[in-house]
Amino acid sequence: MLKRRRAYLLALVAAAALIFPWGVIQPRALDDLRNFVFDTFQRLAPRAYDPEAPTRVVGVDEKSLSAYGQWPWPRARLAELLDRLRALGAASIAFDFIFAEADRAGASQLIEAIPDPRARAEVAKLIAKTPSGDQILAQALSKAPATLGVTLTDAVSAPLPAKSGLVTAGDDPAPFLAAFAGAVGPERKLAEAAQGLGATNWLPDHDQIVRRVPLVTRAGDVLMPSLALEALRVAQGEPAIIIRSSNASGQTAFGKQTGVNAIKVGAFEIATGPNAEVRPRYSHGDAARDISAKDVLEGRVARDEIEGRIIFVGALATGLGDVRATPLEPVVPGVDVHAQIVESIASGSLLARPDWAPGLEFVVAAFSFLLIMSLLFVAPPLVSAAAAPLAVAGLFAGAFYLFDRRGVLLDPSYPSLAIIGGYLFGAVTLWRAETSARRHVRQAFGKFVAPAVVDRLAEHPERLVLGGETRELTVLFSDLRNFSGISEGMSARELTQFMNEYLTPMTDAILEEEGTIDKYMGDAVLAFWNAPLDIDGHPRKAVRAALRMREALAALNNRRAAAAASSGNDAQPAAMGLGLNLGPCSVGNMGSIRRFDYSILGDTVNLASRLEGASKAFQTDIVASGAVRDAAPDFAWIDLGRVRVVGKSEPTRVFALAGDSEAAVSDSYVRWRKSHDLMRKEYESGRFEAAAEGASALARSVPEPWPALYVVLEQRYRGLAREGSQDNWSSVWNLSSK
Repeated sequence: MLKRRRAYLLALVAAAALIFPWGVIQPRALDDLRNFVFDTFQRLAPRAYDPEAPTRVVGVDEKSLSAYGQWPWPRARLAELLDRLRALGAASIAFDFIFAEADRAGASQLIEAIPDPRARAEVAKLIAKTPSGDQILAQALSKAPATLGVTLTDAVSAPLPAKSGLVTAGDDPAPFLAAFAGAVGPERKLAEAAQGLGATNWLPDHDQIVRRVPLVTRAGDVLMPSLALEALRVAQGEPAIIIRSSNASGQTAFGKQTGVNAIKVGAFEIATGPNAEVRPRYSHGDAARDISAKDVLEGRVARDEIEGRIIFVGALATGLGDVRATPLEPVVPGVDVHAQIVESIASGSLLARPDWAPGLEFVVAAFSFLLIMSLLFVAPPLVSAAAAPLAVAGLFAGAFYLFDRRGVLLDPSYPSLAIIGGYLFGAVTLWRAETSARRHVRQAFGKFVAPAVVDRLAEHPERLVLGGETRELTVLFSDLRNFSGISEGMSARELTQFMNEYLTPMTDAILEEEGTIDKYMGDAVLAFWNAPLDIDGHPRKAVRAALRMREALAALNNRRAAAAASSGNDAQPAAMGLGLNLGPCSVGNMGSIRRFDYSILGDTVNLASRLEGASKAFQTDIVASGAVRDAAPDFAWIDLGRVRVVGKSEPTRVFALAGDSEAAVSDSYVRWRKSHDLMRKEYESGRFEAAAEGASALARSVPEPWPALYVVLEQRYRGLAREGSQDNWSSVWNLSSK
């Protein structure tokens, strides 16, 4: 058990050393697994699209391109689109386009395409007083609540005109924001005319899925709001955006800079990650969200679809290339993502990954790991095998509940990996320990313990106490009679063969009754029952083993006699004496630190040996103590009275074993026992002559080999009769030899 515990402790430490650093290092593989889990949650429970959402997407789709030609369109047409949206009451109009170059579809570009210089000059004079497409769009922008897109790049560029005030509270957020060297913005006149400028950049993960979107980024030293955030500001007519960072009023970080906590724009206070990022809870694409630019230009859009809403204008045609991947869909128009950010903000359905989440996940992982490892060690295998998947299922169910009902993202995968890893480490360690224990049990006990007991020990080696314990055992001690006479004249080979022929059936008789062989001492056998495992009814099994040994010895004598007769020789029959006792014994590994055996010690063992010696005095083969007889009363017992063996001061009641439970109910045994008990009564009463006469009569009537018992008793009784009755006489027979 100690070895098993030590091996398991080492496995626990090894598993912890392998699993826990993942929670600290947070490798990319773990982040990928976490993203997969969170994406799965979104696919299982996406945000339901609300037709009353405060956003719409006016898209340049295939229908619009078919009607008005390829992209890019003339700026004058975009100005017309803007005017129509303003007239329909749009609260904010955000263009997901970067108008970085002059209008390529305007009149000036058409003039340059005329090859004849004279014709080109005349046409230029005719349209000189006509405003350019950029001027028309700039004029439309100046009248509308419009925001234009900006793309941040790693190339240094001239600063863009400031449109909104970005106010910071707390620590400087700049070190935590996604940083770029510069920005590519719209034409200067367009940028100046627009009410807002917003970054269209995404920060997709390495698998190019847009899960987190920064609301504020940095171009050099200039902070830049996202297109969605700027559109939300313009819609509310707010002049500024407030960025709240660590250690701001109401934000406690104990002096440590932890990044951005929240962004406030008008009526909306948006909780963010430390890099000012948010996690939209996406909905599937819905036809109610998207409106064709062609329908707007042709006046076929109802006013209530536009009025009071934030309108994002962008590319819906797949061929224009502005597509992104989200946790829900592999191909989504980029402009739809901007709209979904605002929808998530407005509906309060942004997903949150709290800054304390990794710490909590590590604590849960450590607790779950220790719990499953402890349970695996102390609980039955089926319990721990069921507990591990149930714990994993519980973690995922709890995480999904928090996602679906609270919008909180807690990762169940790392704690689940801790549970699975701990379970596998522990289970393999226990399996190896149990396999080793079973192998040890079979090696240590296979030759001396009943196969059924060995199998039970191998299945449950933890029940084996090898360090020493006190148990109630039934002890059997047997010895060959007149071994010297039998072995006289035998060669070493013949003696070895005889001992094997004798000990093999004796051992089989013991093992078949689930006994344990303690040791062989020459021709003597010491065996016991009820260790190393509990044996139900062990006294009865020991008695049956003694009867089997009696039968096996008779069969051995018959075989030896037949073999001797065939060779013209005589074979001296073998006889044995056997003592049975029941009582407490010390059992366990005994010996030196260099060599030890599983053995028994104690007064019960000594008395069993003395009872074997008493069988010689009574000239019978099996003598048992009263404790054995009381534990197995249904066998055929013959009461031999009380004896005081050598080395014992207290007398012991002893019985001879005449037969099994069937013999105990036979008429012949009942008559025999009645006569025997009458003889014993005469003896106990001090009427020795009458007792001797009873013994003599029994010697003539009982079957072999029992007459020898009554010859001995008759001699004892007649000797007592000659001595006469004494005042201090006792019926206890004091035996003088072992």
